[in-house]
Amino acid sequence: MSESVDSSSPTESSDEPSKTPEPLSRVQRRILGVLIEKARTTPDAYPLSLNGLVTGCNQKSNRSPVMSLTPEQVEDELIVMRERQIVAEVHGGGRVPKYRHYGYDYLGVKGMEAGVMTELLLRGEQTAGELRTRASRFEPIADLATLHNVLESLMSRQLVIPLTPPGRGQLFTHNLYLAEELERLKSDVGKGVERSASPETSPARSGAINSGVTERESEQLATLQQEVADLKLAVAQLSDRLSRLEA
Repeated sequence: MSESVDSSSPTESSDEPSKTPEPLSRVQRRILGVLIEKARTTPDAYPLSLNGLVTGCNQKSNRSPVMSLTPEQVEDELIVMRERQIVAEVHGGGRVPKYRHYGYDYLGVKGMEAGVMTELLLRGEQTAGELRTRASRFEPIADLATLHNVLESLMSRQLVIPLTPPGRGQLFTHNLYLAEELERLKSDVGKGVERSASPETSPARSGAINSGVTERESEQLATLQQEVADLKLAVAQLSDRLSRLEA
């Protein structure tokens, strides 16, 4: 089923809270995260063609893990997501089908909540500080206290879960993993916490690595990489348009 892009299309946000959504496969999570991200950061290139969506899924910046998906893999998952009404195929006058998301309705989020969920879908587990910096590209988050209020709201609806105990460096992630994936993630994070707490790891050295100039430089690099990725996507979209004109 496809639809035209017009004012009668369903909205991408909802004021009504929804039940906790069902888990998504790792490719479905990447697709949903990319569609929400590009709708906010490169609206002129949205909805996305299949090629544009594959490019967004496989980009090396702001993604963890980095994937190498084929168009066939993405298309197979899009079929499932369309049946679940998470995405829709749209036609805006061209012959190349494009895809839009209904992620806000599916997740029951908007604003800062949507930004946090998108970053978790794209990068997995993160600290509150990392989430505040990265999600602010969607909507400004004034301070960590504001971010924690957003996380509390998401956790109360089982959309976000903590992976480590409260305190500095606490890790959070989304709750859309398949059951076996979540158990494996919890196990991996637990082993990492044990290693970091061992006498061989100096707390002072650990803090120096994760703070100060190194963190700022890391975020600046991530921002530049994201801008390059967005430019690549825009070029891919222009290439699609050129191909249609030549046809």
